Amino acid sequence: MQVAAVGGLVLCGIWPHVADAASRALGLPVQTVTAAPKEGVVPAFARGDAQLLLIHASDEAMSLEASGLAAAARVWGWNQHVIAGPAQDPAGVRQALNGQDALRRIADTRSPFIALRDPGSYTVVQRLWRQAGIRPDARWLRADTSPRPQAVLQLAAELQAYAVVGHIPLHFGKMGAPGVELLLQGDPQMRRPYVVLTPGPRHPATAPQRAAAQQLADYLLSVAGQQALAQANHAAQGPWVFARDSTPVWTAADER
Repeated sequence: MQVAAVGGLVLCGIWPHVADAASRALGLPVQTVTAAPKEGVVPAFARGDAQLLLIHASDEAMSLEASGLAAAARVWGWNQHVIAGPAQDPAGVRQALNGQDALRRIADTRSPFIALRDPGSYTVVQRLWRQAGIRPDARWLRADTSPRPQAVLQLAAELQAYAVVGHIPLHFGKMGAPGVELLLQGDPQMRRPYVVLTPGPRHPATAPQRAAAQQLADYLLSVAGQQALAQANHAAQGPWVFARDSTPVWTAADER
């Protein structure tokens, strides 16, 4: 059973623990053939190098389903985004109650805030702005002009700006800069889903591979699989990936 997983799941240690638990529970050797950004794992799955894909919910995931290469996506878990910014914290984000409150403080003080190009961060920020009734303003909003997504906090250090970034790459050193610190975490409204994809009708997987992929996907979403996820979080000193049923439902009523 060959799996492609976005790199953060391996970086934080969650997926190796869960894959080992799944192998033992199912009697099915689980091999991670690719752990990389979506630009690496999506082609690997499409080519048939992997029969199961773990990735953020995204346009790329939906295009795999629409093209017939993947079956319907199912939510497996969630990662969280956090707010990083200047150590002196002029907007008082450390004292904020949640993400909405933090972004409201940044807007009220007109503190520089970087709108990242990263789709995950962008989605979280847009949600919080809508919920908090914040209108972006050129007097404090800054464009992400960093040469690559992981370098955005170097730009934040130069501008003494705040940014919403993934907790995993920040904590494990994939991004960072002197003078920029983690200021707020733990808001369920700042999470994004990981989905599991299995072969669709156009995927080159064989019949036995399809059956194995379905078996593994069902396990990941089962009570036993979610317990394995919880145990992996404990072993990896998390939580890094939150349970699939742990995030509140978002509705239009949550937005102003």
